[in-house]
Formats: sequence, C-alpha cells, structure tokens
Amino acid sequence: MRGQTRLLVGVLALALLGMGPVGAVGAGPTGTVENRGTNDTAMQVTCDYQSLYNETIGSVVTVQVLTQNGQGLGSGFVYDGEGRIVTNQHVVGNASTVEVQFDRGEWRTAEVVGRDAYSDLAVLDVENSPNYADPLDLEPAVPDPGKPVAAFGSPLGLPGTITNGIVSGTNRSIPAGGAQGPQFRIPNTVQTTAAINPGNSGGPLVDCDGQVVGVNTAALSGSENTGFAVPARRVERVVPALIENGSYAHSFLGITSADVTPIVAEANDLNVTRGLLVRRVVPGSPADGVLEGGGGTERVRGVEVPVGGDVIVAIDGREVDSGEDLSSYLTEARPGDTVTLTILRDGERMQVEIELGERPPPGEEL
Repeated sequence: MRGQTRLLVGVLALALLGMGPVGAVGAGPTGTVENRGTNDTAMQVTCDYQSLYNETIGSVVTVQVLTQNGQGLGSGFVYDGEGRIVTNQHVVGNASTVEVQFDRGEWRTAEVVGRDAYSDLAVLDVENSPNYADPLDLEPAVPDPGKPVAAFGSPLGLPGTITNGIVSGTNRSIPAGGAQGPQFRIPNTVQTTAAINPGNSGGPLVDCDGQVVGVNTAALSGSENTGFAVPARRVERVVPALIENGSYAHSFLGITSADVTPIVAEANDLNVTRGLLVRRVVPGSPADGVLEGGGGTERVRGVEVPVGGDVIVAIDGREVDSGEDLSSYLTEARPGDTVTLTILRDGERMQVEIELGERPPPGEEL
C-alpha cells in the first residue's frame, strides 16, 4: 500500500501549504494544484495535497489517441506491476494502440487489451514502464459524502494536474457511453466537486491516502463543480475480466422503466408511491413473457406522465425504490443468474423468477 498522507486541520493547514481561498500553487516541476474556492476553506479536515501529489503523480499518465479525425486526449493510471493502465473506454474509442506519456516525459506505445462501454473502462498494456510508475491501490469501500479527494490527469491538455474537492454523493447514475436505451446507465458513480475537464477522463480520483475511489469520467455540462467518477468497486469487478477476456459480460433484464412518484402513482391508479414502473418489455429479452409493460403516457395536472404495467418493488428481497436501486443490484449480478422480483400487477403482489441474459452490444437496436 502506498504511504499514508498526513491530515492537516482547518484553515491553518491551507495557509501552511500556501493555498489561500482563491488561486493555485505549484506542486512539482510538471504540474499545478488548483484550489476549488472559498467553500473548501470551511472544511474541518483536508488533505496535505502537496504530499498527495508527490506520492501519486508518477503513477498518472496522459493518453493520446490518433484517429482519422485528428487526435483525442485523456488520462490514465498504473493499475498493476505488469505494465497495465486503466483509462476510460470513451478515451480510447475503437483504437487498437495509443500513445502514453508518463510524468517525466517518457512516451510509450500501448496496446488496448480490453474495453467496456457500459462501465466506460478500458485497459492498456505498456512494455518497459518507468520504474517510478507504481500501481495505485483501489479503495472499494464506498466513500462518505464530504470526504476530501483529488482528481489527477491532463485537463485541457495540461499534464500533471491535480484538482481538489470533496465527495458530493455516491448514488448517482450517468448514461453509459454508446449505449441505447435509458436502462443502460452506470449506477453508483461518485459525484465530486473536484474539477473534471476534457482531458481528465480516465485519470484517478483519489482520497487523502492516495487510494483510487473512482475513475474520472464526466462533468455535468454547465456546472463548474459537478463531476463524476466510475467507482473503484466497479473497476475491481470489470478490469480483471478486461485483462483476461478483452470484454465484460453485463447482466440483462430487458425493460425500460420509470420511478414511481406520487404523480406517477396517480396516473397509474397505484396504491404505492415507491418502486419501478415497467414501461416497456424488450421483445425476446429475459423479461419478455414474464413482466408486463405499458409504454404510453397520460397528462396529469398538465404534466405528461408515463403509464405502464407491472411495478417492481423488490429484487431478491431487497427493496427497489428507483431505477438506481435496480441497476445497482443488476450490476453485481451476472448473466445466467436467476433473480426473484416482487411485483405489483393490477394491485396484487406476486413474485416472479427471471434468468438474466447478457446485455446486447452497445449501439444495438432494442
């Protein structure tokens, strides 16, 4: 495990580091530290970001992808001692090889050994990595909101950059790159105030101990402090399969749905205000012939509201209050697993069993 970074307390810590309420300080010959503003100074506990930078930056790389349309730029980090690097799938796209630059300027050609659009993860293989490029440890435990973190990478083409912030939330869903249909999302992503800009994608989001809590993947358009990272727990599940097989098989139920809210319950004459309304069942999917959907809409109090069929209220005994709950559970399941759904159909509670299939390839029409 990498060395523990010291915790400093309150505004005094920021002053000792040379970090005022606004501005930036140098963090080594190849990078910068960006402060996120006055709100951070109110935090009671913060990281020693200079030590964190010095201990982590050697493991962070810039990823350059050459295409017919020009070049793309992203980031990545050293995953293991075999020269493998983790980045985003949307960074590498369909490329078979990419160019990787390490912190001290060395360039290497890397082979793309695996990619998965549904988790937005990819694995590169590099020969003769510099000996200072140590693997970063994963922290699979879900980070608590308010926990200080830092995002590393090459935002806007500026290599060796660290931006600091906190974990804002951990139960966020974002669209899975290249996938069709609203049911294909990445659940449980880590929301952070650390600045994530184009070029940061694929870099690590780390805690004060230098452990990876997520892989930077997206920023909310129009917001300066709302970024998202694929959780380390997902990395822990998906990356070994990408190394071994080049791909990862996701489970597939085969529905589109809407969260049950009071107005949705009113439109569908439901006696519950939680659960997941089945709007459509994909023909030929595992749910076909087992679950019933609707697919229409109805105007309620001036608002178009989905009208569906069954309402899923639990899976394998775990309550389902939203699409996030169902997606999160199915992410942990594998194709071939059998799940028991508790549903409401015409006001009657019942249980049905479904053997999960394998999710179709990204872009396939459902």
